[in-house]
Amino acid sequence: MLTSTLPALRRAPFALRRPFSSSSLLRPASSTLRTPLSPLRNQLIVRGAASNVSGRPGSQTVGHAAQNIREEVGGSAADLAKAIAGGNVFADGVEPTQQTFLGVTNAVAHAVPQPYVIFGLAGGLPYLGATGATVYLARQAGIAAQGLVANVDPGVAITILDQALSIQTTYGAVLLSFLGALHWGFEFAGYGGHKYYPRLLLGAAPVVFGWSTLALPPVYALIAQWAGFTALWWADLRATGAGWTPKWYSQYRFYLSILVGTCIIGSLAATSYWGPVGGHGVTSHDLNMIRAERKQRQPEKEGVVPGPIEALPAPEDADKYVVVKKHEVEEAEKKSDQKNDQKQ
Repeated sequence: MLTSTLPALRRAPFALRRPFSSSSLLRPASSTLRTPLSPLRNQLIVRGAASNVSGRPGSQTVGHAAQNIREEVGGSAADLAKAIAGGNVFADGVEPTQQTFLGVTNAVAHAVPQPYVIFGLAGGLPYLGATGATVYLARQAGIAAQGLVANVDPGVAITILDQALSIQTTYGAVLLSFLGALHWGFEFAGYGGHKYYPRLLLGAAPVVFGWSTLALPPVYALIAQWAGFTALWWADLRATGAGWTPKWYSQYRFYLSILVGTCIIGSLAATSYWGPVGGHGVTSHDLNMIRAERKQRQPEKEGVVPGPIEALPAPEDADKYVVVKKHEVEEAEKKSDQKNDQKQ
């Protein structure tokens, strides 16, 4: 009987084998069977063997582990690409051999009509140009404010930088309004069925939000528009998953949003690092510079002058209109009193 049980013991997983000892042989069989396994040991047994038949781990060698990691990373990247494309709605259009991030992305990108891609990229060129101008002018304004360039006036440089930021924020508000108006076009065309108020509100919200950002200072307007573009892409992702838009629309909007978001972050970084804006409004920074220069040239003094005083006209060569002095009568009385005290 002992010889018949040896092959079964050899086939048992290593974690379940227990060394034979004299104490284990003398212990009753019922007591060993009644001892439950601890939860931690159960977890070790489950994680130690990938197959309950062979009892072997999932990665037996370093090469197997590297291959498993590559497969997991590739599967996660493919799932990310499908999520960007609006879920698994486009999974049928991807070949089984191309279930990767680039494969899913290329399959969806090829489904976008070419005129839409061309005009979408052309619409981003003015925003790229405005961002490049903002970065360049922020550097020039920062150099001029430090006095390193003699032929550039700091006030003019700051004013031009402010105008470049205003151009970028204005075009950003126009882009938000245009992307929202696309949902009105889908509703009028009845794409995916008429949704009425929900889709009309989705199309009108970016218009109101983009217009309201123009009332903010340029730097804060860029931050608000970055949040607006991100929120609008999330709404487009949900709309694509619900069938309100074409299947490729979510991915199409994702990469356009990445382009605009990168431009906004670049402008904010440039104005904070080089430009004299530094996260504040251009007007307030200019006023602070004027106040600091005024205090340096003519420091202000505060105090209380005791006794009766009088305001006299300042001389013509003075830089003041009025001179405050004490009454001459009081000064004369004090001098006479001091003389009397000295005599006594």
